[in-house]
Amino acid sequence: MVTISVAGRGDTPTAGTTKLLVDANGNELPAALAGDHNSRWVDPVVNAPADDVEPGSYAAVYIAYPANMATYEDAVNAGVANTQQVMREIAQACPDTKFSIVGYSEGADVVRRVAMNIGHQEEGDPAIVDPDDVLGVVILADSGRSAGDGPFPGSKDPFSNPDGFDQQYQDGRTPVSGQGALPGTSGDFGKLNGKIASFCSEGDLTCAAPENISLLQLVVNVGRQINVDQLEREGLNPTTGMDVAVVLGQIAMAAFADIASQPNWMASDETFLEVLLRVSDPEYKPGQQPKEPAKADSISTEQMSPLAYLPQKVLNEIIGLVVTNQNTIPVIMSDPYKLTLGPDHTGHHFDYWRDANPGEGRPLTSAEYAAAWLTHLAKQAQAGETIDKSSEPDATDFAAAREAVESATKPKSASTTTTTSAAPTTTTTAPTTTSTTSTVAPTTTAPTTTPPATSETSSTTTAPETANPQARTSVAAPAQTVAPAEPVTPTTTQPTTTQPTTTTPAPTTTATR
Repeated sequence: MVTISVAGRGDTPTAGTTKLLVDANGNELPAALAGDHNSRWVDPVVNAPADDVEPGSYAAVYIAYPANMATYEDAVNAGVANTQQVMREIAQACPDTKFSIVGYSEGADVVRRVAMNIGHQEEGDPAIVDPDDVLGVVILADSGRSAGDGPFPGSKDPFSNPDGFDQQYQDGRTPVSGQGALPGTSGDFGKLNGKIASFCSEGDLTCAAPENISLLQLVVNVGRQINVDQLEREGLNPTTGMDVAVVLGQIAMAAFADIASQPNWMASDETFLEVLLRVSDPEYKPGQQPKEPAKADSISTEQMSPLAYLPQKVLNEIIGLVVTNQNTIPVIMSDPYKLTLGPDHTGHHFDYWRDANPGEGRPLTSAEYAAAWLTHLAKQAQAGETIDKSSEPDATDFAAAREAVESATKPKSASTTTTTSAAPTTTTTAPTTTSTTSTVAPTTTAPTTTPPATSETSSTTTAPETANPQARTSVAAPAQTVAPAEPVTPTTTQPTTTQPTTTTPAPTTTATR
């Protein structure tokens, strides 16, 4: 089994710094083996299965993409394209490969979109990979989560466990409040329903944003289209101000054009705020039919009386503004940045590695549960078994998960040594004991089984800790880089862009399953 890993802001492989994979023709792919790239946050989840399956039967791969906020939508779209490209390359070179996919923070948005694309492919003609070959998807901080969703959407018990893993995540059935900050990316996963673990922590506003905050939602939509990194770095100046003004102008023009295309708009129930929300979504396409607007909640007669003589259309605008923004002030007053991110990773965006609560029916953290699930899937894939819908995990699944999480959260001494615990020697060509050419993953020498050295770079959507400015791979969409807030010592290997070969009779595999 191969785990496709997509980390967050400032926490991804980069060309020129990280040893990237190459295809059969020696062309660089936007991905690196775990070990050649390390993530403090994602490593504990994706590396857990490595010690519990045979060498060569499991690998974790990190996707390279411009994980920044300049602009967010371009970065995520590049991540989606790169993820799908790498999965296609692996599947074409080794058709029997089974996949799991893991994403956190900005990478969670990437993974949600990829999983939805895979699950809704045309029947019998998958453009990415066969949905049956994707065994599980883990989304940590799911910004596309819908209100009321449980952690396992589409499964038989969406609040307890994914299908095929008979171990409860929690006893409770109360959903996390609110919804994802990017509701335009929400939806089901098609043929992957039941294979999804979508985790969200109460207070993490990337996935648990209160409902009825339309003005803030408009700000979020605008933010997805401007250079937030530059605005955060330089503040509001003529350059960044022009960037914001251009986007706002485009949204306003789109709103007026949308209204003009509806001859009966003045007689409709849709408010101008609803039009702005709809056209400000980066996924908006001119000419789309508006969705049925949500009806306003009730307002008392006393509150309505001063508005009695206003034209009906204006009255609807004011009612909509009041009702849909009743939670805006509490969100602003709670300091959403500190609540979600916080200094030294104290915000709720990092709860997934510390949210176990045995007393309330949650024996494992979200990261530990995900790691145990992936370990279980890797064992079944190694044995060539069809995923058993009622199988129970064994003790080693949880032991591997706990060990991976504990090793990643222990204080690290300064070191630039890179290990390759989750990077077995792999190749997708026919087995040989002489010269080998790596089709999807370059061969590596002297793999170890010690815990991987991890970077102190946190992966968040807007976290202040960023990596040094780095070049991006040629496959990714162009994006501006982030000015360093805190220098980070690279923990990756020396760069190489040549096709790796070896004459050492190191073990190779023809398929990672």
